[in-house]
Amino acid sequence: MVTIQLTQKAWLKKVEMAVSNGQVLLIESISQDIDAILDPLLSRQFVKKGKNYTVRLGSEDVEISSTFKLYLQTKLINPHYKPETAAQCTIINFIVTESGLED
Repeated sequence: MVTIQLTQKAWLKKVEMAVSNGQVLLIESISQDIDAILDPLLSRQFVKKGKNYTVRLGSEDVEISSTFKLYLQTKLINPHYKPETAAQCTIINFIVTESGLED
């Protein structure tokens, strides 16, 4: 598993390596606005080239491994993302309490 934050240096290179190597990528501390460079991954804008699929990250086309997984994590209590982002992702709130589940 590769864990990064979008505030660290060379984060895009680590994303590219995780995508091409088929690793699990966890991006921590996402804010309300997700970097536009990640949009092709979130919206699955994959292009088939031969037998493989590629995605454009920044200015480069990166080959996607079939075992690649992407997880986004936020520390925001009640995040509100753009509708298109919410439709592209499965949002899980781990702050739910037992009494909240009973309600």
